[in-house]
Amino acid sequence: MKYIALLRGINVGGNNKVEMKKLKALFESFGCTGVSTYINSGNVFFESAETMENLLKKAETGLKNEFGFDIPLLIKTEQEIKKIADAIPETWQNDSEQKTDVAYLFNEIDSAETVNILPVKKEFINIKYVKGAIIWNVNRKNINKSQLTRIISHKLYQSMTVRNVNTARYLAENED
Repeated sequence: MKYIALLRGINVGGNNKVEMKKLKALFESFGCTGVSTYINSGNVFFESAETMENLLKKAETGLKNEFGFDIPLLIKTEQEIKKIADAIPETWQNDSEQKTDVAYLFNEIDSAETVNILPVKKEFINIKYVKGAIIWNVNRKNINKSQLTRIISHKLYQSMTVRNVNTARYLAENED
């Protein structure tokens, strides 16, 4: 089965450094095939006959052993990633006028109710839940009014990993 691992909080501001070459080799050491990485934020494409649960256990332990710190990660099937990307309206982009992100959700917060808990002003932001993710789009002139940046300090932020819309679409389209 084809999977995509999404690592959370690596290579941000020079902290929690993870080399993509070492990350690729680590997944290969688990017996995964077709392993490739995409950009430095920790996106790993791979194939495996193992269950997602076994892969997650191996990855969590292996990442800590290899890099020396805990790295939260999600593993999604290729179909799950595609379903999330398909839910993004085509008009939602990252450009000079708008910002669109996908917050992939860890199981403990994977619920439509999560949208209602986030500290954003919904009158200034388009936000929607799809199983496995929350997708938001905001006009750049309304970013401050939307209070989107307050998500970072919210307790739920620790249970999500965010990618911009371009990365989310690439993850869904990659056919390695």
